[in-house]
Amino acid sequence: MTGELSPIDKAKYVSAYRAAEMVQDGMRVGLGTGSTAAWLVRRLGERVRDEGLKIKGVPTSTATAQLAREVGIEVVSLDQAGWLDLTIDGADEFDGELNLIKGGGAALLQEKIVATASDQMVVIADAGKEVEALGAFPLPVEVIPFGWQTTRTLIEEALDAMDVLGTAATLRMNGEAPTVTDEGNHILDLHLQRIGNPRQLALILNQVPGVVENGLFIDICDKVVIGHGDGRVELRDINEGTIELGQVGTDEADNLFSDLAD
Repeated sequence: MTGELSPIDKAKYVSAYRAAEMVQDGMRVGLGTGSTAAWLVRRLGERVRDEGLKIKGVPTSTATAQLAREVGIEVVSLDQAGWLDLTIDGADEFDGELNLIKGGGAALLQEKIVATASDQMVVIADAGKEVEALGAFPLPVEVIPFGWQTTRTLIEEALDAMDVLGTAATLRMNGEAPTVTDEGNHILDLHLQRIGNPRQLALILNQVPGVVENGLFIDICDKVVIGHGDGRVELRDINEGTIELGQVGTDEADNLFSDLAD
């Protein structure tokens, strides 16, 4: 079955596999959303089944909650958990300071709340997600449906004064209708090309009326686990300033891959 895995899928798998090793018995763990996070949930479910691992998982979307229950992870709400030991999630982009763009899966609001309610946030990603400067991936902004076009206009006006290369904002669609988040909101994708000052932009965006949250995660991520298609994996700790290199076999991905959609 591993012959059916693309290099990117292998990279996602090995990063998730390595991050799953950080989860210890009794932990309260934030479970991210997206294709890479799905590998993590599957691997943790495997550990629950085979090792008797006991954890409480706090999902960042209804899709993750459903998958976690399917693989045998005990699912609780953030309010029930109170505070988390660890959150593991993917990213659409990350830079050398572990600033992130997230929200490609339209779950950025819950992802940011869960990540900031954790002692540690660990990002799992394939090597292609690393960039010198954020912004090539469109920046998601969650907005309330009421007056969203006015909100878009205000955002585009604010972007004129920012250190970015583009100012276009488009409403994310799901077929013929706008994408609706788990909280009932819409997503505007900002096509910025390059973000010169992510911290400033994050603050400005959240001051625009109608904006609920933006997909810039600044000073939230503590570690990143970077997977490569040949099984190499790299763990960077921004707080300790350390880099750990390793190797993960991909044969274990066979039964996890069988019904895992990207």
